[in-house]
Amino acid sequence: MVVTKKLKTFEVVFSDPNKAFYCSGDKVAGNVVVEVSEVTKVSVLKVLGVGCGKVEYAKGKQKCREEIDYLKYEEVVHLDQQTRAPDGSFTLRPGNRYEFMFGFELPAPGCLVSSYRGKFGYVRYYVRAVMERPCAAVLHCEKSFEVEEPLDINTPDLLSPVAANKQKNVSCLFIPDGQVSISARIDRKGFCEGEEICLSAKFENSCSRIVVPKAAIMAKHTYQAGGRTKVLKQKLTSVRGNHIISGMCDMWQGRSIRVPKLQPSLQGCDIIKVEYILMVYVHIPGSEKLAVELPLVIGTGPFGGFSSRTSSISSQADSLRAPSDSWASFPSPPPSYANLPSYTNLPRLGGDSTRVPLLHDCDEDDDEEGLFMLTSAHTYIPPPPYSEVDENVQSGQQVIQVF
Repeated sequence: MVVTKKLKTFEVVFSDPNKAFYCSGDKVAGNVVVEVSEVTKVSVLKVLGVGCGKVEYAKGKQKCREEIDYLKYEEVVHLDQQTRAPDGSFTLRPGNRYEFMFGFELPAPGCLVSSYRGKFGYVRYYVRAVMERPCAAVLHCEKSFEVEEPLDINTPDLLSPVAANKQKNVSCLFIPDGQVSISARIDRKGFCEGEEICLSAKFENSCSRIVVPKAAIMAKHTYQAGGRTKVLKQKLTSVRGNHIISGMCDMWQGRSIRVPKLQPSLQGCDIIKVEYILMVYVHIPGSEKLAVELPLVIGTGPFGGFSSRTSSISSQADSLRAPSDSWASFPSPPPSYANLPSYTNLPRLGGDSTRVPLLHDCDEDDDEEGLFMLTSAHTYIPPPPYSEVDENVQSGQQVIQVF
């Protein structure tokens, strides 16, 4: 029997430590590095490849917990030129660096889900090394690796437009107070981080209150365990429009909202789901907000443009769309002030002219931007005084000074 102490080095090192993530079918390879400070007898050294999903949260006094396995691999590793005892054990001596090689392939596509870590659950992949020693405690060391399953957004389903509309009757003390409605549309529902979502929307306000239109990208995390479901929603980024007074409407034509840096949609997991939503809503004072939700799918591959097949699908969808859809009749956006002709070449009335702003842009700090009118700074000389003689006066001349 050899009394052993803590090992000097016991760690898992991947062959490519700079690799950010693995996909289905990739090979995970590396070494288990061992260094001892004294003679150590080892019964067996195993390498485990583990991938699992877990959900755990408390519902009152009840604990909800669910687990699911995605990867199970086990291998007994040893050195090529290693002397082993009849019982299979071997001895490690100080001053040497032992590297036990391992390697395995991840399952085929469709069997794994991407790595995830949330508030009430996770999907985790790691390599664990287990060292069993005679008459001593079992030692463990492990190292995690990320798995990211490809999610292509260039499919006909994700390239199809998405639209929704909703209306709400507003009341005050059970007295009808008009109606608020929303119609919203996006050209596709598949995006990647950093892309711009072009939103077209129409907001109508026929109630007596001043409402505010807004839009936000929301993340929806769904955890399922023990027959129960827990849902968390998080606002990632948002935009807002101008106030809409009673009897007026507002239209967004191509209003952009950027997709922030976030992980792709989590699909294929039975206990955890990560979904993204573009929520278009109206804040109504004294009442619950009116909102419509447009589903989004955040993928891993960049947008490759509309194919001819997708364009035909979109055109067919437009032809079948009901003419009553309010978003289908959006007018073209107004021209930009930058496209207006310059007025610097207009003839001047004399002297230097000053420019007086007609419109002030509240978002610009420079008052020299926008529309201006030309006003003359020249002061005209008054005409000289002259005299008139009243011929109707019989006695003497009467001179009238005119200025």
